[in-house]
Amino acid sequence: MSEQAVRDALVKWGRSLFERGLTAGSSGNISVKLDDGFLVTPTNSCLGFLEASRISKLAPDGKHVSGAAPTKELPLHFAFYEARPQAKAVVHLHSTYATLLSCLADADPNDAIPPITPYVVMRVGRVPIVPYTKPGSPEVAPYIRDKAPEHAAILLGNHGPVVAGPSLEAAVFAAEELEETAKLVILARGLNVRHLPAEAIADLNASFKLK
Repeated sequence: MSEQAVRDALVKWGRSLFERGLTAGSSGNISVKLDDGFLVTPTNSCLGFLEASRISKLAPDGKHVSGAAPTKELPLHFAFYEARPQAKAVVHLHSTYATLLSCLADADPNDAIPPITPYVVMRVGRVPIVPYTKPGSPEVAPYIRDKAPEHAAILLGNHGPVVAGPSLEAAVFAAEELEETAKLVILARGLNVRHLPAEAIADLNASFKLK
């Protein structure tokens, strides 16, 4: 895929996420790894109104090459790419239900999204919660590097979800699946929910291994 095609895809998927209420105002950011660097959504930009020509281009070492200034959340994105070499895109949102889960004191920090549907196992996997850090702070990097090798999705404490994928489309779909499952988890709190059995999870992992 050409760089221009990736820019156009960032505009398309950013608008899709915004129009369906998965990110509000100027919240959220997306990055894509290229052969010669990265494309990153600009700082203080609304994902619903991205302009392909203004998307930030970064060199492999993170130096700003062209476009508008990049999101302040670069430490978060680069930590994911460093710890998860198979990742080609990272999506960070403030979607309502996943963000709410990241704020709940009794959420399981090792797996905040229980395996209640096959698709959350197939597309998202286990989702740990890492401690709160100030948005844009490099202090988030060691937490991400610790979890990302084994987890494609992470909840930032009191902040929201971040998801990596082998393509931009895959990362967006996984972020959507995470939000929808988080909604189910919140709605079902206090109910006697049936989780997928261990053998079903093992079968899904064997058939649809996350990348």
